[in-house]
Amino acid sequence: MKTRDNLVRLKQFQVNEKRRQLLQLDMMIAEFERMANELDVQILAEEKKAGITDISHFAYPTFAKAARQRRDNLQNSQQDLLQQRTMAENILNEAEAELSKAEALESRDAKNREVDTGLRSAMIG
Repeated sequence: MKTRDNLVRLKQFQVNEKRRQLLQLDMMIAEFERMANELDVQILAEEKKAGITDISHFAYPTFAKAARQRRDNLQNSQQDLLQQRTMAENILNEAEAELSKAEALESRDAKNREVDTGLRSAMIG
């Protein structure tokens, strides 16, 4: 059955696409974490240079305040991406289950075709 073969290929494509999306999310999460860590280093260096670590102090460095805000935004975005990753993993698991079902159907159909072909040969011969 040609349609089952096409169904299997479609499901394989969908699974590969979901894996690619999951990989992209992983890369973005790692990149955000790296950027947040770099901002932490810059914040510490700026606080050390100014000698002020209290955020509410009137002379707290403006650069450090801005860097903290950027870092916090990155961490919030990273949390959002982690939630998206969880959803993407669930979708991938569903797609993989659908692929296995399609492959099982294709395998069953292939066995049925072999049996039918064998019976026809036996009837003719």
